[in-house]
Amino acid sequence: MDKKLVFYDIAMRPPAEKSNSAVNPWKTRLALNFKSLPYSTNWVQLPDISNVRKSLSVPACRKFADGTDFHTLPILVDPTTSRKLGDSFDIAVYLQKQYPAGNDLFPPQSLDYVFSSDAAILIPLSKCDDGGYPQYARFNVNVDAAFTTHVGLMVQGLPFDPATAEEAKAEFVRRAGVSCWEDFAITGEQREKLSGSFRDMLGGLAKLFGGNGPFLLGERANYADLIVGAWLRMASKTLPADEWKLVREWHGGVFGRLHDALEIYAAVQ
Repeated sequence: MDKKLVFYDIAMRPPAEKSNSAVNPWKTRLALNFKSLPYSTNWVQLPDISNVRKSLSVPACRKFADGTDFHTLPILVDPTTSRKLGDSFDIAVYLQKQYPAGNDLFPPQSLDYVFSSDAAILIPLSKCDDGGYPQYARFNVNVDAAFTTHVGLMVQGLPFDPATAEEAKAEFVRRAGVSCWEDFAITGEQREKLSGSFRDMLGGLAKLFGGNGPFLLGERANYADLIVGAWLRMASKTLPADEWKLVREWHGGVFGRLHDALEIYAAVQ
């Protein structure tokens, strides 16, 4: 590599490197560090994401139900090849194929996890090419659907930058089709029910981590671990502290161990 890769992440409450909580950028950051690739981070404020994406000529890779574009991050720019990619799974595939040395993001394995629910998913999920790794692509979609169905537990804990918080909240309200930010509040019996569903969902996922751990393949991490780990990063920064403690302890502590084991790949460059 002649030049550093450039990674565009979502800036939350300052300092951004301490409050970064967006799932898909976390997938990319973990993958970059896992591959030991040099990169720099460009932090983008939530209201600026659409303009930044357009300025880089990176089309939206997701759409809302009404057909409008969902402009989000990450974006990765590789100055060495002039490639620009705007989806976390596509980025991981690119990193593995363009820079195959070192840790393997996609070792062969069975990823038999399927999530189904009647609950509405307000945030559009990625529909990316499988890149030659169909097991991982399906796992990515199913894990995203599973966590997104329960993301209501986390929304009000998002660490917005005070300077742009009201604008960011208004955009969330618009996307979700609710009347105000307070509509996202989930409390009392409703929260207990959703939390129980979250615990049960994680129970199904925990069955895949049946070996000696902490990773799916034991002591060797791969991109499937990073997918789950990215969601755990979001949960750790947005759930109330007592609820995050419970998540860490559920199902024999599987997800607490996974989160901690991935800390080595969580550094911000």
